[in-house]
Amino acid sequence: MAKCDEGYLCEICGEDVADIADSDLYLRYVIGMIDPETLHTTPERHLRCNPSLAQFIVHDDFEAVVCEGAFDKRTLDEPFVRQRERLVTRGWLRLRELRSSKTAIIDYPLPEVRQHLRNKFGNQ
Repeated sequence: MAKCDEGYLCEICGEDVADIADSDLYLRYVIGMIDPETLHTTPERHLRCNPSLAQFIVHDDFEAVVCEGAFDKRTLDEPFVRQRERLVTRGWLRLRELRSSKTAIIDYPLPEVRQHLRNKFGNQ
């Protein structure tokens, strides 16, 4: 099978990341952790294969993830955790919206991230 026919394979478990709402790569892009210029070169993972990020999704439709160790949100500064939970959960909800949309990839990120990108790269 040609590399381009393989889809997005998780660098942790090796399985296909078939649903954008399960994509660690696209979640990080949507919330501004990945620059659009490096999106195509950044490895993919399932959200659950990256518990340090997935633990911040707080929603009834997402089974909670616990991250043991140094990055466990239970050991982090509470204001930081609340801020990160809001951002990451909004990003995950955005991915769910994108499942059935024809949105251009440049418009995937949250509004404040798109504004930051416009400021960084010029009006697009």
